[in-house]
Amino acid sequence: MLRSATLARSLKWSIPSFSVQSRRGLLTQAFSVGPAQPPLLEKTIPGNFTEIVGKYGDRDAVISHHQRIRLTYDALDRDSNALAYGLARLGVKKGERVAVSLGNNVEFATATYALFKLGAVLVPLNPAFNAPQVVSALNHLAASHLIIGAELNLPRKEPRSNIPLLTHLVPNLEGSTLESELVPSLQKVIIVNNSAGRIDTEEYRSTARYEDVIEDGGRGLALPDQGLDPQDIVTIQFTSGTTSMPKAACLSHRSILNNGNSIGDRMLLTEKDIVCSPPPLFHCFGCILGYMATVTHGSTIVWPAEAFNPLLTLESVREYKCTALYGVPTMFIAELDLLANNIVPYEGFQYLRTGIAAGSSIPAELMRRLHKVLNLTELTICYGMTETAPVSAMTTTDDPIEKRIDSVGRLLPHVTAKVVAPSDWARTLDVNQRGELAVSGYLVMKGYFGDEARTREVLVPDEDGVLWMHTGDEALMDEEGYVKITGRIKDLIIKGGENIHPLECENCLFAHPAVSEVSVVGLPDERYGEVVAAFVVKHKGAKEEIAAQEIREWVRTRLSHHLVPKYVFWVDNYPKTASGKIQKFKLKELGIKLIHEGQGIT
Repeated sequence: MLRSATLARSLKWSIPSFSVQSRRGLLTQAFSVGPAQPPLLEKTIPGNFTEIVGKYGDRDAVISHHQRIRLTYDALDRDSNALAYGLARLGVKKGERVAVSLGNNVEFATATYALFKLGAVLVPLNPAFNAPQVVSALNHLAASHLIIGAELNLPRKEPRSNIPLLTHLVPNLEGSTLESELVPSLQKVIIVNNSAGRIDTEEYRSTARYEDVIEDGGRGLALPDQGLDPQDIVTIQFTSGTTSMPKAACLSHRSILNNGNSIGDRMLLTEKDIVCSPPPLFHCFGCILGYMATVTHGSTIVWPAEAFNPLLTLESVREYKCTALYGVPTMFIAELDLLANNIVPYEGFQYLRTGIAAGSSIPAELMRRLHKVLNLTELTICYGMTETAPVSAMTTTDDPIEKRIDSVGRLLPHVTAKVVAPSDWARTLDVNQRGELAVSGYLVMKGYFGDEARTREVLVPDEDGVLWMHTGDEALMDEEGYVKITGRIKDLIIKGGENIHPLECENCLFAHPAVSEVSVVGLPDERYGEVVAAFVVKHKGAKEEIAAQEIREWVRTRLSHHLVPKYVFWVDNYPKTASGKIQKFKLKELGIKLIHEGQGIT
């Protein structure tokens, strides 16, 4: 039972009133309301999809470059209908949580709409999750089914078999029935064989093969009415990869459909646009800014590879004459490096005009290079978080260049935001004052699944009963309503667009026998924006020769690769407040100093 959803529904969702000054022009307080037009789509995602298919059925919806597969909107509609029927035969019911652990491929594209049509809840998992992380996620949500690739593909790594992970979940994978003591709710595992023949999945009789499930679904006829409602939860997305305390944000048809539609509107997408989107589908960037924004506009989305590959990305842009390109700064830098080193010829990019840069701030020089080299003169910047489905502010295609470098734009339609005093959420600050950004409107999550306490910490009603999502981000708002993110009130680390919670890494390192204390912070990095740095106090009895590489390997074998510390500093103690709390801002200052002295890498 989703108790946090009940909390959200019990509070008012109306747009708060705002001052006369904001309606007449320049703001005096850091409080703004996005445009009132166009009106919100009061539909379910399948209802809207049916309309799109009726308009653009013969146009390409999806191009999977690495699979050499194209799906028109008609084909995507039929295939997702067939898969929905096949999944229903395997016991998938409305409201059940179905986890999907896949890279960017047509199977993920089809499963997304199959689950939406059934009224099941899509739970995208990071394919890089290790076995304990997958177990934790499935159990937290009492997931009934898991759709997973036979192999894991990660950037710059060889494919890796997922069979050991599945055997951890289901020890007797070859048995006739699926039994999992670790995940009692799990009814069936559906395997997508993406191994190019390296793995024979037929011997694992307790599982189902994706191609059999879709074949069992029949001719792809439309599903009968499933009684769907725009306010139904349609996807649950994890905001971090933690195994101990996962946060699973519940998002509705209404929230992600309208968010994707508003993003596409602000990019000026049409049915003639072809969008190259390398960010992963398990992340809001890939699935909502990418897949939902394109589908709501009849555009085509192109996936170069299952995981980010800069060479295949540029190859895709050239081959399909893409008009838009998405990425986080590290992706764009890798692509520009290939062009600068003449690994990819500079031709075929003249069709590019727009795109989205998100995940972390865009340096001014990088923005200029993207304009000049890749013709992305209408590149937009987005700001958001999973809990706000996800984008609340975004630049336009014709915003001044300084606004696209120095801000994250203005609010999307039907979104309200304010900057409040961190110590007093009831006090809205004046323009150009730094404080905590809070967001309200249709886009706010229903709550964290099964975690009412943490939901109440961030979703807080004001004196009028209006529910506000407190982002934990430090921001300011100028007189024109442009929002600038100036830091983070929380200790979140953003490495190349990946959110990293220091506690996860700290908890892992605390288990190392040589570690007495550890504190993890983010330090600036030219390539990734931020990287993980661990300040370690050794046990007094620990061996003197323990190396930083041993610390990194400890994390690498237990957590996802992006959590591995780049820097390891050995310290005797930490700067602390009078109450004993570690002053992480002082650790950051120390880390920067030590890096300049050449420490922390070995």
